[in-house]
Amino acid sequence: MKPEALREMTTEELQEKLLELKRKLFTLRFQIATDQQENTAALRETRRDIARILTILRERELAEERAKAPKGKAKRKAKAKAKAKAK
Repeated sequence: MKPEALREMTTEELQEKLLELKRKLFTLRFQIATDQQENTAALRETRRDIARILTILRERELAEERAKAPKGKAKRKAKAKAKAKAK
């Protein structure tokens, strides 16, 4: 799948697609091991699609964290407060 198409999907849709691809990967491994599957490139494509989805999910997670993080002066105050608690 193309990354552009994946980015248009919601987080829930991506998680569903991830589960679907993990199942596909599982069956592909068995098919290749039992010589039922001749297209070994499908295994590589599936692994890469899984990696793309995980990357996009992580990007979204980091974006949420950045949005919640304090900025500027508030960030410095929070850092100083955390340092004071550590002592």
